[in-house]
Amino acid sequence: QLQLEESGGGLAQAGGSLRLSCAAAGRRFGDYVVGWFRQAPGTEREFVAAISASDGVREYADSVKGRFTISSDNALSTLYLHMNALKPEDTGAYYCKSNRFSITGLKLDYFYPWGQGTQVTVSS
Repeated sequence: QLQLEESGGGLAQAGGSLRLSCAAAGRRFGDYVVGWFRQAPGTEREFVAAISASDGVREYADSVKGRFTISSDNALSTLYLHMNALKPEDTGAYYCKSNRFSITGLKLDYFYPWGQGTQVTVSS
């Protein structure tokens, strides 16, 4: 299975931007659906965005739609999350995830081996 490592988190002001990256190793990146999840302290992990690496079909959580853009570079086996117009409620640890089948499968795989994530903090 894909091995993923997140990077690019940091501190931003409300209204600012960050770009997160997720580097994949292992099997062919283009064979997978990949996406981003986030978790604030004391809350459940929630879906943020996903993309099919093979055809570019994308899906976003309503809370980030219009502000975040997910993209992938299959040649570099890298997933990106461009975050614009950041809000304090975007604060949390961001994790990337892969699934061999579909975006639905990505959301419903409850036994995924999560990595360390990358921390995003948005101040007022």
